[in-house]
Amino acid sequence: MNLDDFETLVLTRRAIRHFKPDPIPDELLKRLLDIAHWAPSGYNLQPTHFVVVTDPQIRKELRVACMNQIQVEEAPATVVFTGDRRVVENNLDRVIQQELEAGSISPKYEKAMRRFIPQAFNQGPLGIHWLWKVVSPPFSRMRRPIPSFPAVQKRFWLAKQVMLSSMVFMLAATAAGLATAPMEGFDEVYVKRILGIPSSHIVPIVIPVGYPVDMELNSTRIPIDDITHWNTW
Repeated sequence: MNLDDFETLVLTRRAIRHFKPDPIPDELLKRLLDIAHWAPSGYNLQPTHFVVVTDPQIRKELRVACMNQIQVEEAPATVVFTGDRRVVENNLDRVIQQELEAGSISPKYEKAMRRFIPQAFNQGPLGIHWLWKVVSPPFSRMRRPIPSFPAVQKRFWLAKQVMLSSMVFMLAATAAGLATAPMEGFDEVYVKRILGIPSSHIVPIVIPVGYPVDMELNSTRIPIDDITHWNTW
C-alpha cells in the first residue's frame, strides 16, 4: 500500500447510521480484531480487550445502555473496547518474556522495565501513593523534564491506548468493505453490567460494525492550515 491508497482508505471511512442485517463471518471479525491488537501501546503492555456482541438480545439491551442509538441493534456486531487497570499485574511478565524470546529487548532493558513500570503505575494503598507524583514534578521540572506517570491519571492513559486500537480496527473494517459507528454516548456502568465486564476495566468506546445500508460520504473538516502549528504554537 502506498500513501495514495492509505489516504483513500482514511477518506472513505465514515460513521454510519444504518446497517444491513447481514452477518459478518466470525473469521473476518477475528482478523479485524487481530489487526487492531497490533496497534501500539505504552510499554507494549497491550491493555485493550474486546467484547464482541453478536447476540440479538444482548445487542437490544446494549442499545438501551447506549442511549437508544439504533446502530447498536442494527449492526450484526458491536465491539466494546475496554482497558485493563490491572494491566501491569496481568501482562508485564508475559510481555517481557515474549520480548526476551523474540530478542527485541536485552536483559539490561528488562531490568529497567521491571524497575520503572511498576513504579509508574503504582497507586499504593488506598490509591493515594500517586500524590507525590503530582506534587513533586512542578518543582523537579525546574531542573529537568519529567515524564507523565500513568498512576496519576490511569484512566486517561488507558483511554489513549484503547483509542489507538479502536482507530486501527475502524480502518481495517473499512478496508474489508465494512462500516463502523464509533460511540461515546453510553452509560459505562450499564454497559459493564450487561456484559459482565470486570470493575477493573474501563470502557472508552463502543463500535457497531457491519455492512452499511449506504455510504454517507458527505463530511467536512476544518482547513488543515487552521489547526497546524509549525515549530511553535
